[in-house]
Amino acid sequence: MRGMPPAEETDLLALARSGSGEAFRELVEPYRRELQVHCYRILGSIQDAEDVLQETLLAAWRGIGGYEERASVRTWLYRIATNRCLNALRAGGRRPHEYPAFRSDVPLPEPSHRRAEPSWLEPYPDVLLDEIADHVPGPEARYELRESVSLAFLAALQQLPPRQRAVLVLRDVLGFRAAEVATMLDTTVNAVTSALKRARGALVHESPGTGRESAPLPDSLLERRIVDDFSRAFEAGDIDAVVAMLTDDAWLTMPPMPLEYQGPDAIRHFLATVPLRDGGRHVLVPTRANGQPAFGVYLRDPRTPILHAHGMVVLALSGDRVTAMTRFHDNVLLAMFGLPRSLPAS
Repeated sequence: MRGMPPAEETDLLALARSGSGEAFRELVEPYRRELQVHCYRILGSIQDAEDVLQETLLAAWRGIGGYEERASVRTWLYRIATNRCLNALRAGGRRPHEYPAFRSDVPLPEPSHRRAEPSWLEPYPDVLLDEIADHVPGPEARYELRESVSLAFLAALQQLPPRQRAVLVLRDVLGFRAAEVATMLDTTVNAVTSALKRARGALVHESPGTGRESAPLPDSLLERRIVDDFSRAFEAGDIDAVVAMLTDDAWLTMPPMPLEYQGPDAIRHFLATVPLRDGGRHVLVPTRANGQPAFGVYLRDPRTPILHAHGMVVLALSGDRVTAMTRFHDNVLLAMFGLPRSLPAS
């Protein structure tokens, strides 16, 4: 990630130390969005990430007098942000005691798999990722950015212990050296190396492969065709057409609920039992999340000419098929994507 010229950063640092709030804002602004994404990777929640980002910037402002320039401003900010994330995970204060379960008029089908714990995960708007991508040189770096916020990667990451999670993100995603990470976490290089080894092994077990390398390019003709076909089938309540688009090992998940459905048969049964049991009641509004096609979901109300928000769905693609459907039921998320809580029915 490109920062500002060293001389300009030095001047701003001196002004910030003398008490200039404007100089401090200019100093940290180039890193604001990437720090938010860093917190999002560790916490799994864009709402929590923004809260911790604000805490990080406040701590940096208060502590700038003690910044000894042994590391770059960027590294110093990452140290503060990482430790604030770990403090938030240890405190657990941001996790609701009871997650907002999906309320269905019928019992949910027995899942293919049931996690021991809820999966604390929210989607991240692509429009915010684009702010980082604009400063990332080359298509390969842009691909790595989107790969590192894919829902499959993040879901696996959330299963790691917090310290292993932080080490893996700092080392493998951001490319910090082991010695730098050791300093950030106030530990030894050996401890960092050991944590990274364990995290990599666990991540392979949790996420053996995302299939992202075979996904169509974002906004390509193939991706747009898949998105249009999926939207048309789902809105029509055509379960056969939706299932025909799935890979043989496709997953349907609904964070934070620990229920997971794998394979066309299990997903077909879920669709027929819950969302599409009454046919075409939904309207999908396209958007993008985590480098993947997504939709704001709206439900028709037969009593009024209004479409009511009904969460979001994010697709993972492989070739010309859908390999994962991730369903989020929290309507609060829609505002982050610029989507309203209701729409007029056409």
